[in-house]
Amino acid sequence: MKTFADLGVESKIINGIEELGFSKPMPVQEAVIPHLLAINPRDLITLAQTGTGKTAAFGIPLIQNSKGKPKFVKHLILSPTRELCLQIADDLRDFSKFKDEVKITAVFGGSSIDKQILNLKNGAHIVVATPGRLVDLQNRGKIDLSKIETVVLDEADEMLNMGFREELDEIIKNTPKERTTLLFSATMPNEVLEISKRYLKNPEEITIGGRNVGAENVSHEVVLVHARDRYLALKRIVDFHPEIYGIVFCRTRNETQDIAEKLIKDSYNADSLHGDLSQAQRNAVMNKFRIKHLKLLVATDVAARGLDVDDLTHVINYNLPDELEIYTHRSGRTGRAGKFGSSIVISNLREKNKISDIEKQLGKKFKFTEVPSGKEICTKQLFHLIDRMEKVTVDHTQIDSFLPEITKKLEWLDREELIKKFVSLEFNRFLDYYKNLPDLGKPDKKDRSKRREQFDGDMTRFFINLGKKDNLKPTDIIGIIKDNLSFKEIGIGDIDIKETFSFFEIESDYQEELLKNVNTKNFRSRKISLEVASKRKNDRQSSGSRNRNPRNENRFSKRKKSGKDSESQFKPAKRKLRRKK
Repeated sequence: MKTFADLGVESKIINGIEELGFSKPMPVQEAVIPHLLAINPRDLITLAQTGTGKTAAFGIPLIQNSKGKPKFVKHLILSPTRELCLQIADDLRDFSKFKDEVKITAVFGGSSIDKQILNLKNGAHIVVATPGRLVDLQNRGKIDLSKIETVVLDEADEMLNMGFREELDEIIKNTPKERTTLLFSATMPNEVLEISKRYLKNPEEITIGGRNVGAENVSHEVVLVHARDRYLALKRIVDFHPEIYGIVFCRTRNETQDIAEKLIKDSYNADSLHGDLSQAQRNAVMNKFRIKHLKLLVATDVAARGLDVDDLTHVINYNLPDELEIYTHRSGRTGRAGKFGSSIVISNLREKNKISDIEKQLGKKFKFTEVPSGKEICTKQLFHLIDRMEKVTVDHTQIDSFLPEITKKLEWLDREELIKKFVSLEFNRFLDYYKNLPDLGKPDKKDRSKRREQFDGDMTRFFINLGKKDNLKPTDIIGIIKDNLSFKEIGIGDIDIKETFSFFEIESDYQEELLKNVNTKNFRSRKISLEVASKRKNDRQSSGSRNRNPRNENRFSKRKKSGKDSESQFKPAKRKLRRKK
């Protein structure tokens, strides 16, 4: 294996790296550093997962190429979020600890722009920036990019996902055409491929692993549950892993806040991270999470973008994301720097096709497991407690003076009874919680009809102008429902997807809220049209109990004579009308 010296890194930088505990370069560093230290390096596309050492791969050459007093900005690094921007700047300062002449400045939103302007005025070789703040500084005339030698687009796929395309265009057009452009990304969707063609000239590509695949050190598991049991499954997964330190990903802000509040109420060290938090609140949550005062961070994908936290043991997907690339980003937050991690998906039967799609993208198979039983959880927790007791350090200078009194107090207990009592003191809460709880069994297709029979309330049937032609799946309908209702634990009935439209059922109490919210939204750039098709009591013995809406029922209901759906019946009728004319 090569050393940093073999790659051409100068001794002062090596000293800074070794002080951080790194002695050997990682694969991405072996590939990238010599390329960037060469004279007139070509533009470069590097595909590698987060946590593989990308910051050092581009940061070390930039530091080594920064010499003399900074008269102008030589190197620009663009990152999608404030957190990642600060992380990159801090890492570069650590690498350059023994090169005092190298000046590094971070500019980002949510902080004083006046202070950042002053730092720029004092000079910087390397500027690490978020796109929005950098455009603001350009518009104020406070930063000159006309002499930039290197532009680094870090987490390019994330920047595009966050909608920074226009800002990137504005920034790049103000840099010299002779610049070297480096693009680093975890995945290579079409949008990233497009900007690579737009901004880079005849680039070389370095791929660590494979295109659009997950980190090698991550296991991928799926637990199948009823949709209504997701939270109970989450608790059991967390209880089954006593040393868990992870992120729970949810689809929406409301769901994120709801799950975090439930976990806190149930005595878990958890908090939420979503777009409704102020920057001060966000900083407070992240600081607690980084120092491990929180075991669980419940977050949306947007809020967690660019988040750089080491040693995560688990990523839990409370819901699968809409875009498959996002799953790669989620899972890549664990299993970093040579360590192993686990990505767990809490899924229901309707999401099996989505799981298959992700498997194809990752080139890996998911392990389907059942939710741990109460007995399994209690056993795991018990032996975790015993391990902790075995390894605890005893300060004899502090404890020994109390022993005579303690021994006298407990002398009536024999050894076995004493062990039981000390174990039960910590362990009883798990025994009390799980002793009467049934296991969360693996769901099957028959369960859906059983749940409908058990639901005692009105159901409203909706028509929606989306169908198979829109690549609509049941999970998409569930997502539309939950994204547009303030209360998430609702009854969802039958979902029937046709070629160009669909039907679904939900509890009638939420009819007005759903109509009001959904009819202002789009689905994949198509405006959604939602109407009430029929409203019925959940009693299937009598069709007369339905409150029919003649317009929708006559137009869209199935006709049993031909066995075809309503669309095929509707088209011939239109052709007959044309012939009459």
